[in-house]
Amino acid sequence: MIYHSPTHGQVDLEKLKHIVSNFMSGDKKAKYEIIVGTDSQKIEKNKYDFVSALIIHRVGWGGIYFWKRAVQDKKISLKERIYQEATMSLETSENFVNFFKTNGISKYDIQIHVDIGHNGETRDLITEVVGMIRGSGYEVKIKPDSYGASKVADRHT
Repeated sequence: MIYHSPTHGQVDLEKLKHIVSNFMSGDKKAKYEIIVGTDSQKIEKNKYDFVSALIIHRVGWGGIYFWKRAVQDKKISLKERIYQEATMSLETSENFVNFFKTNGISKYDIQIHVDIGHNGETRDLITEVVGMIRGSGYEVKIKPDSYGASKVADRHT
């Protein structure tokens, strides 16, 4: 699995683990937030670009992030896209937790940011999607607080 970083370029999972470990050990007294968000865009008829972002935020001091892309080549409804985004964020979060079990980083709570909000077509999906993510054991943020999806991941779709 290859991730991309504006700072580190293309990185595989081993390099990602090394970069994140070094970043978080750089200031052991700092507070860290781990955020995962996914966004999607229609790129052609019946073709959608999904981007998941993994953000390590050193609160008050900035952060680093990585992203990966998946392209889906079939027609899907808005509801299916939102569920696909949430599922990709859950998968990214689970992979992160499993990958970092041995060095204590996985003890941090992961926030999943979903690109839905009280305004617009997605408002009817809030209860379902938020419930699915909370039921999986993660904290969830929606618009306007879901910058991991609506700003970071969106930058690469």
